[in-house]
Amino acid sequence: MKTILHKADTRGHANHGWLNSYHTFSFANYQDAERMNFGALRVLNDDTVTEGRGFGTHPHKNMEIISIPLMGDLQHQDNMGNSTVIKEGDIQVMSAGTGVMHSEHNKNLDKAVQFLQIWIIPNTENVNPRYDQISTADLHKPNKLYQILSPNKEDAGVWIYQDVWFNLGDFTNDTTTTYTINKKGNGIYAFVLEGDIEIENQQLNKRDGFGLWETDSITINASKNSKLLLMEVPMIF
Repeated sequence: MKTILHKADTRGHANHGWLNSYHTFSFANYQDAERMNFGALRVLNDDTVTEGRGFGTHPHKNMEIISIPLMGDLQHQDNMGNSTVIKEGDIQVMSAGTGVMHSEHNKNLDKAVQFLQIWIIPNTENVNPRYDQISTADLHKPNKLYQILSPNKEDAGVWIYQDVWFNLGDFTNDTTTTYTINKKGNGIYAFVLEGDIEIENQQLNKRDGFGLWETDSITINASKNSKLLLMEVPMIF
C-alpha cells in the first residue's frame, strides 16, 4: 500500500472577499507540481461564497464536475436550460463534454453557502453535455458508508463518465468499517468533512485529505460525530 497525506493547512488558499476557497490540488493561482491531481481526481475545492454572490457564466469542456453542498443553497444555471438550486444533502453532476456554459450563485442574502467543487478527468471525451442532481436522503445510512456516485446509471446515486465511486459516511457513533475497492488498480482519496477519523493507522482531522493506492481495501475508524467523503478513482493519470 502507498499513501499520501495532505493536511488541511497545507492546501492552497485564495480569499477574494466574496469567495473563500481552499484548493487541495493546483488550481487557478495556486500551482504546486507535487499536487496536480490524485489519479483521475483533478480538482478538490472547498468553497465558501458570501451572501448573494457567485461565479458568473463561464465555460467547461471535457471534465466531469461534481458539486456537493455542505451548507446553504447554491443556484445553478447553464446553457442546457437548467435552472436549479442545490442544498445540503444534494449532489450535482455535470458532464461538460463538448462544452457547456454555467453560473453558480449563493441564492441567499442572509447566509453564506459552502460546497465542494470536484473535477474528475473523464474516460470519454467530447460527449454530449449532461446535467443531473439528486437528494441523497434516501441513500443515507447512519454509521455506514453509502454510495452517492458511480460509473453505472443503474447504481445508487448519480453517474459520470469515469470508473469512479463516491461514498459518504455520517458517523454519529464511534464506528469501525471497511471499504473494498470496486475496480482493481483504483486508488482511494479520503476527505474528512467533520471530526476525527483514522484510516490505516493514519490520524486525520477536519479537512485533511489522505490518498491510498496499491491496496484492495482499507479500514476506517471513525470517531463520534465525524463525516467522511471517500473518492475511489483510477490511478492511470
